[in-house]
Amino acid sequence: MDLLLLRSSPGFSAVRFFPRYPSPPPLRRRLFIVRLNLPFPNEKAKYHRELEAAVVVVERACRLCVDVQKSLFSDEGQIVEKKDQTPVTVADFGVQALVSLELSKLFPSIPLVAEEDSGFLRSNNLVDPVVRAVSDKIDEESLSHDDVLKAIDRGGKNAFAMGTKPATYWILDPIDGTRGFVRGSPALYVVGLSLVVEGEIVLGVMGCPNWVVDTSYKSTTDAQGYKNSSPGMGIIMVAHVGCGTWTKRLKSILDSSTKISSEWTRCFVDDWCLVSDARFCIPESQTWESLPLSVLYNARIDDDDVGDKEIRLLSAFCGSLCKYLMVASGRASVFILRARSEKVIWAWDHAVGMICVHEAGGKVTDWKGSELDLAADQVERRSICPAGGILVTNGNIHNQILEMISSISTVI
Repeated sequence: MDLLLLRSSPGFSAVRFFPRYPSPPPLRRRLFIVRLNLPFPNEKAKYHRELEAAVVVVERACRLCVDVQKSLFSDEGQIVEKKDQTPVTVADFGVQALVSLELSKLFPSIPLVAEEDSGFLRSNNLVDPVVRAVSDKIDEESLSHDDVLKAIDRGGKNAFAMGTKPATYWILDPIDGTRGFVRGSPALYVVGLSLVVEGEIVLGVMGCPNWVVDTSYKSTTDAQGYKNSSPGMGIIMVAHVGCGTWTKRLKSILDSSTKISSEWTRCFVDDWCLVSDARFCIPESQTWESLPLSVLYNARIDDDDVGDKEIRLLSAFCGSLCKYLMVASGRASVFILRARSEKVIWAWDHAVGMICVHEAGGKVTDWKGSELDLAADQVERRSICPAGGILVTNGNIHNQILEMISSISTVI
């Protein structure tokens, strides 16, 4: 895939972007060619160049993840623990370095908000394997330790301060669902990248290497079909404001000899209109009994045969973005998460999922019905503070669930 780069402008448009208003000035004067077909005409997508670049880098990041995962279980030195006890792998830092390096070359004026910083990497003697992993996927003759560490820190907490005004920046979750990554196939994990322009999410790309595409999906139990899947699986999901949400098979990242279709398929949320018919997802760290709807419904896990006052609950997938992907693709109807005072809700765990669900016809709010505020922390754009929790639905049953939550006044 060839990139042709010319010079870029140092500045950025200060026009707040809304789809229904006249288009803002171009994000930059940089010209580059990405030989990639998007599922919609370029003239309909204001940020098609940014989306094309995001697709390319997320595909490369998925390849990096697959390669590192293959060696993960034969090299224990590449699995470590963060202070919050979340497993972190070389792939986690490698993806952030790869994405940061590529985007900084193409869009140097756009900051990056991402999960990791190099402090942990430096202190755990993991720089060498990260440099090797990134060097294999990037068009550079040689990468130094300093190149990779600086790239990681470009997305770190202290890289910049945006202030209180609407800002423009990339949001990256290098691996959402690192527990799933460490478990290996068939557990799901997602590489998630989105672009925010003057406070509004305008595009998003999610890559899920272990996802099995099954267009014949009918029931909740079929959603677990990835457990018996074969190499060559995986999808990439893209969304652009006003252009819908689409998926296609990832390139043959597991087996280069496998031929797969490169056709895009448009995604829509499911059309269930009753809460009792819906398929629910919840965080792996939470139980159904900890959520307000448990007062009204019991949960049956991965079972279509539900009775009165029961709902269908899909097995927990690692990470939040897998749940957004489930809702946006119509595999699930609802993802509900309860906010807890002791746990920060990070923007990168939700931003790309929000636009994918929205463009697929769904809805995302907090438990009071307000849109999620990406500028809640006002300076770093790293955390969000939803009232009560986050509710992601197909849109049809959103207000029904909000009313149920509101009726149980003690939960908010």
